[in-house]
Amino acid sequence: MTDLRNPHDSFFKDLFTRQEVARDFLTHYLPPEVVAVLDPNRLEIRKDSFIDPDLQEHFSDLLYQVGLADGGESYVYVLFEHKSYPDPRTAWQLLRYLVKIWEQADRQGEPLLPIFPLVIYHGWQRWRVAQEFSALFRLPAALRPYQPEFRYHLADLSAYSDEEIKARVERGVILQLGLLALKYIYAEDVGRQLAKVMRLAGELLDQPTGLDYIRTLLRYTATGTDKLNEAQLKTIVLELIEEGDKLMPTLAEQWLAQGEAIGLEKGLEKGLEKGREEGLEKGLEKGREAALNILRRFVAKRFGTALEHFDAELTSLDLASITALSDVAFAAENLAEFEAALARLTSPPRR
Repeated sequence: MTDLRNPHDSFFKDLFTRQEVARDFLTHYLPPEVVAVLDPNRLEIRKDSFIDPDLQEHFSDLLYQVGLADGGESYVYVLFEHKSYPDPRTAWQLLRYLVKIWEQADRQGEPLLPIFPLVIYHGWQRWRVAQEFSALFRLPAALRPYQPEFRYHLADLSAYSDEEIKARVERGVILQLGLLALKYIYAEDVGRQLAKVMRLAGELLDQPTGLDYIRTLLRYTATGTDKLNEAQLKTIVLELIEEGDKLMPTLAEQWLAQGEAIGLEKGLEKGLEKGREEGLEKGLEKGREAALNILRRFVAKRFGTALEHFDAELTSLDLASITALSDVAFAAENLAEFEAALARLTSPPRR
């Protein structure tokens, strides 16, 4: 489930703890001379975090242990900034975390390995902060040899065009989707951008974990921005369904079966809240109408029936029955199974 307190952290961790995503990102987003000395096929994801607790709202991190082409080992430390603006002291934060990594290795009796520091940034302000640690100081030349010196590599997602993100990892659709979602989560037109991302997500439907990742993407979009309210999000989903988009079953499942970020449970909760203002019955009826509308579209698309084919039976159902019937619609192997379930729900009780 997405952590509503910090959806950026949850989405980042879900994306970059995927083995294939980590390999693709390191291969295609690190400098070529660095990639040349790495062996991404020998990559281990270390889930240790070195972020100070009071900074976890603004930073996330991951540590990879990666093989070297010469047979050795190295670390790649990924620091993710999920603020909307760059932090001028990023190099200072990094130095502290690099030292923590070496301290942990030393305590565990492990060898000290070189660390490649990588910063991923997705804020709307362009990154204009120096990437060298020495830039933090006004440093006389005579003192330079006595100061720590390193630079970090920056992946500023706002600096990449959509085409470049897609071209860098042509077959890595999950990485493409994740980077595009991170890129646009702070955008003023996040709703329009989401619609484009969702169409691209159709390529995942044939992958074993594709549906799960699409749900993750939807939850992140629903909770990671304040520029897209629930009504706008529902509009985007409905437009995709009306277009006959092949993602329709997945999006409908998110609403009807999962009851998560944009699902029925939240919709019902919103309906109840609104019901306090407009009257409970009216609020519940709005939730029921929304659920019924999605079910009609889903059944029509999945079983090839006319949109209004079951209207006479469906319009008599309450919200609980619609929700139960939605589960059947997803699980049924054919139209006959759905019709049987519908008949059971609409038949008068035996005396």
